[in-house]
Amino acid sequence: MADDDAPRRSGLEVARQALAAARVEARRLGHLPGSSGGGSPRAGVLGSAGAAGERARRWRITPEQRSGAHPDDRDPQLLGPTLDRLVAERGWQTDAAVGGVMGRWDSIVGPEVAAHATPVSYDDGELVVQADSTAWATQIRLLAPALLARLADELGSGTVSSVTVRGPSGPSWKKGRLSVRGRGPRDTYG
Repeated sequence: MADDDAPRRSGLEVARQALAAARVEARRLGHLPGSSGGGSPRAGVLGSAGAAGERARRWRITPEQRSGAHPDDRDPQLLGPTLDRLVAERGWQTDAAVGGVMGRWDSIVGPEVAAHATPVSYDDGELVVQADSTAWATQIRLLAPALLARLADELGSGTVSSVTVRGPSGPSWKKGRLSVRGRGPRDTYG
């Protein structure tokens, strides 16, 4: 019951008493605050250089792996240069440039053409464009040389060698599992 009769101490008081006891013990062992002797029991045996060597052996840290005051490859890097290096290492320059063109299609061809035609795919120098009507498909086919020149300015000469324009696709007459093979209706679409 003696514990219940003792006044309760706050956590801060307990911490202060523990720190004071640790300081008394450190002075008794001859350690002074800020000295290089360290506070571990092994520091007296190994010394400060021995303790560093022990840590290096324990964690297998080579001198090249130790971080210094100067920036190196392990430091956080900016995203832009890191992506540029990745694209260059993997050889994705053309794919990234074509992806940029598809993302900026309306600024390259203009808002009126972009409202009626969208790029669908790019493969081996061929850009496939889907038009929403046969009239716009014809118009874009007529504009293909100017479009190729504009793409050469944006991407570099020879990146896009041809533009294939597709018109709208007609409805499929093959519906259901009872469809019949053959040409279907003889109407013209596209």
